[in-house]
Amino acid sequence: MEMGGELKKVLKYWMEGEITSFIKVWLSAYLSLTYCYIAAKMLRSSVARLAAFLPVVCLFIFLPLELHSVHLVGTTGFFLAWLATFKLLMLAFHQGPLSATPPLSLPRFLAVACLPIKLRRDDLYKKDTGRMQRSLLINYSVKGALFVLLLKVYEYDDRIHPKLIKAIYSCHVYLCLELILAIAAAMARGLVGAELEPQFNEPYLSTSLQDFWGRRWNLMVTRILRPTVYLPVLGWSAGVVGREWAPLPAVVSTFAVSGVMHELIFFYLGRVRPTWEISLFFLLHGFSLAAEIVVKKVVDGRWNLPAPVAKVLTVAFVLVTALWLFFPPLMRCKGDERGLAEVAAVADFIKDVVRALTFTLNP
Repeated sequence: MEMGGELKKVLKYWMEGEITSFIKVWLSAYLSLTYCYIAAKMLRSSVARLAAFLPVVCLFIFLPLELHSVHLVGTTGFFLAWLATFKLLMLAFHQGPLSATPPLSLPRFLAVACLPIKLRRDDLYKKDTGRMQRSLLINYSVKGALFVLLLKVYEYDDRIHPKLIKAIYSCHVYLCLELILAIAAAMARGLVGAELEPQFNEPYLSTSLQDFWGRRWNLMVTRILRPTVYLPVLGWSAGVVGREWAPLPAVVSTFAVSGVMHELIFFYLGRVRPTWEISLFFLLHGFSLAAEIVVKKVVDGRWNLPAPVAKVLTVAFVLVTALWLFFPPLMRCKGDERGLAEVAAVADFIKDVVRALTFTLNP
């Protein structure tokens, strides 16, 4: 991949105030959430809360448009336009993590509102904290090393088959998400002083789509979509198709909403009209998961695939469909090249800082 031109664009963005814009966006977000925190204490009616929160919801949808960097706009769009928006809508109806008992302090409210975290009870997890942190340190150290190794692989992309490059990029995206969310969790841990639940649970070990989407991949999104989409549709559809089959429309509806939200995130990244391939990707997985549920009900445990075979088939299905529908829109807007250029720019910046410090200390 030719990254020289893209690197210059990224550096130009930063020099022209991208970091300043990032600070302004998040300052606006925290001020808005502080307003919501106060409004929630003053207003008990769900209608009044919803009316008070709607201007902030609209603001959060438009705020990411102030940014251009792939990493900054992608994470900001996910944290504000998706997570914070859905959590505020739940808070309006006295639900969700922001309606915790006892009430959250303002710092915890701000952290939980816009970061992909779920607070744990310290008294339940204190004895496992040291062991868990050592395990996480080893886990993220290995994944960080793999991430750096993949960056080196891209230097030889002219010698690698394009389809293999896309597969490598899939791994790169996963590792990038893992590391970004880990950094966000560490920042939140320092801010609110509580242990935080992991967002991924080794998704490459999934034995089914239900296992992948429900218990292993981006668990904060699962926890957000379940009370806001899945459970309401489940309750409605139970009266239409019966409780046995009610999960099917609930699953498809959840994936449809996820597809729309991913379209919004991709619009932030590329600023181009949606092609709806991403929505099709999530609808395909929604219907496939619904079919999996039907098969499990029919088989009723009488027959199961061997675990190694189930893992290979599940990961292969996710990877192939992602390469077919999910990644092409990202690559058409050169999100991959821009993202790699930004990583290279940060690496160069760090090297320059280290050189400057070394020269200062040892002239």
